[in-house]
Amino acid sequence: MTKELHLKSDTIPLSTFESAMKQFDQAASRLHIDKGLLEFLKYPRRSIIVKLPVRMDDGSYQMFTGYRVQHSIVRGPAKGGVRYHPDVTLDEVQALAAWMTWKCAVVNIPFGGGKGGIICDPPKMSEGELERLTRRYTATLFDAIGPESDVPAPDVNTNEQTMAWIMDTYSMHAQHTVTSVVTGKPVVMGGSKGRREATGRGVVITIREALKHLNINPMDATAAVQGFGNVGSVTALLLHRMGVKVTHVCDVFGGLHNSEGIDIEALVEYVGRHKKVVGFHGAKPFSTKDILYVDVDILVPAALENQITGKNAARIKAKILAEGANGPVTPDGDVILDKQKVFVIPDILCNAGGVTVSYFEWVQDRMGYFWTEDEVNARLEQIMTAAFHDVLDVAVKNKVSLRLAAFMVAIQRVADVVLLRGIYS
Repeated sequence: MTKELHLKSDTIPLSTFESAMKQFDQAASRLHIDKGLLEFLKYPRRSIIVKLPVRMDDGSYQMFTGYRVQHSIVRGPAKGGVRYHPDVTLDEVQALAAWMTWKCAVVNIPFGGGKGGIICDPPKMSEGELERLTRRYTATLFDAIGPESDVPAPDVNTNEQTMAWIMDTYSMHAQHTVTSVVTGKPVVMGGSKGRREATGRGVVITIREALKHLNINPMDATAAVQGFGNVGSVTALLLHRMGVKVTHVCDVFGGLHNSEGIDIEALVEYVGRHKKVVGFHGAKPFSTKDILYVDVDILVPAALENQITGKNAARIKAKILAEGANGPVTPDGDVILDKQKVFVIPDILCNAGGVTVSYFEWVQDRMGYFWTEDEVNARLEQIMTAAFHDVLDVAVKNKVSLRLAAFMVAIQRVADVVLLRGIYS
């Protein structure tokens, strides 16, 4: 299972869902949209809580709580990952589902937002227990998910194998193979080439465009990456290949620093063998709690939400903050970063490469025709670059941050479709 960094923030922020709603309100107040329609757009259409009995390896039974939230299906099926974590809450899942709605709208793909989660502790469970939990969750939600209604994907502590179990369980109930019910599957069973690297690749595309906008040469730039899971490691590797000097990285076990730049190619190979960055000989140990505050041009928080708050945002020194994670900056932290003129690339734009290639996977499954990795990457490049400049144009025109501009673009796109479709009653 994928290991992700989970650092506690040093303040008590708004709940994750409250943060998402505050971001929505700030952007919506700048748009000329009916207040009642905004209420319809703001809240999830459906939040499902399920109780999941699972037989454990020792023969005992354990009850787990799972969630699936469909925030919007206005522009297409709900789309969003399923995370397994002891700290999963309905509040968090609702926020992540809302962000997925706006993320899909920002990159202009025909999905709405969804998200799922199960309260569990995967490192303490066997593969058999995780498989039985996943299959029970899928069977219980059989009527709620599907290629035309809600398409799950991997998230924290879930992966290709988890998606394979979901696809198989759903297919057994449907009595025929349904590859398009999930994305993030193994390539041999309908997954897309380029999907694993897609989120990190999208992050780097937006960073590249931000560097151009700010007239910073990548060869002269430095970067720090918080989190070295799938997103963080791919981001660091592609920044390194672009010529950016990656001086700091960390994961849940510890951090590394090399002022001359870490050899990310070698580090990725090392982590593939040892499953952590600690012990890599090409850099010095570094405290994970300090990585957000190092003096670099580019900071990439690629861990979990609520890392940068009103309490610590003033300590950020980076010129560009690229949100590889969902919700790493709270609204009060945003205010401070804005005053400090930090160029924040918001999560709903920055890390949208993953859902974009998930959309490609869904399309390929439905066609039964698959693209080469070069074709996938070229299409991702086109969509992410266009989305960045759509948002930047709105930000410049309205003299607002990229976050406000991204929400403004997304909310307007969803509202336009609602007005064309009408409200069925």
